[in-house]
Amino acid sequence: MNAPASRPRIGFIGIGIMGEAMVRRLLDLGFPVTAWNLEPERLATVVPHGAVAAASPAAVAAASDIVMLCVLHTEAVERCVFATDGVAAAGRGPSLLIDFSTADPERTRQAAAKLKELTGTGWVDAPVSGGPQLARTGGMTVMAGGAEADFAQAKPILDQMAGNVTLMGPVGAGQTTKILNQAIVGTGYVVMAEALMLAEAAGIDAARLPQCLAGGHADSSLLQRLYPQMQKRAFEPPSSYARQLLKDLKAVSAFAQDLGLDLRVIEQGVQRYKDYVALGHEMSDSAAVVKLYEHDAATRGTTRS
Repeated sequence: MNAPASRPRIGFIGIGIMGEAMVRRLLDLGFPVTAWNLEPERLATVVPHGAVAAASPAAVAAASDIVMLCVLHTEAVERCVFATDGVAAAGRGPSLLIDFSTADPERTRQAAAKLKELTGTGWVDAPVSGGPQLARTGGMTVMAGGAEADFAQAKPILDQMAGNVTLMGPVGAGQTTKILNQAIVGTGYVVMAEALMLAEAAGIDAARLPQCLAGGHADSSLLQRLYPQMQKRAFEPPSSYARQLLKDLKAVSAFAQDLGLDLRVIEQGVQRYKDYVALGHEMSDSAAVVKLYEHDAATRGTTRS
């Protein structure tokens, strides 16, 4: 028997840092949730709170009215939807798929059209920003793309999961907006790291910078939330992974180049994260990129000596 319309059965695929937070939020709100993850041990973070484990994405789809995805990249989205045990294999089950992953806009459009043809399921691409804490409390930001009717079906649930939900256009528009978001975030992380290194080297009270600059043109959530984390070197447990932000920055670079643009600040941000990950920090917190600057300073000191 289906759950009441106000509480449709939710299937959730991808129980990473963000997926776990979103599933916990849905469970708190009273939604029945069936979950699957490529590494099944991650299900232990949500099953004790009421989620039901499924053996495959197809099994998730068969048990759900709406399927949600939050996986690593475009290839993972396509695998979860179109593999032999994927969502599409369940046939005409869920009426809607909401993809919270960060993925390629054009391939998202292609996947949405293919799923619609195979099963009749609608698609809303809904990449997110804000991190796991805001996902857990319902304060994250959602940038959405999809048909008006599909978005209308998704919005009552998204409004309970996020503090800011905006339809940016048809399918793929959410992913395009996420590219712009990641351009700002990725280069912003590098700017925050460099501002911190400047403040510490200059000998001022670096911890007071967010308070001092609050309300001015330099103020931002990056300054108020990210900079203090960098200043305290509070990187455990990670709230995001450097490999993920590097992947996103590479996507920003490719997108800009496809449009014939030469965006040099973004290219420098890409290179900084390449350098950071190359030092073995793939699974470190994205904010710990400040360690790259400490490494650079130590290397220069060794070279001079």
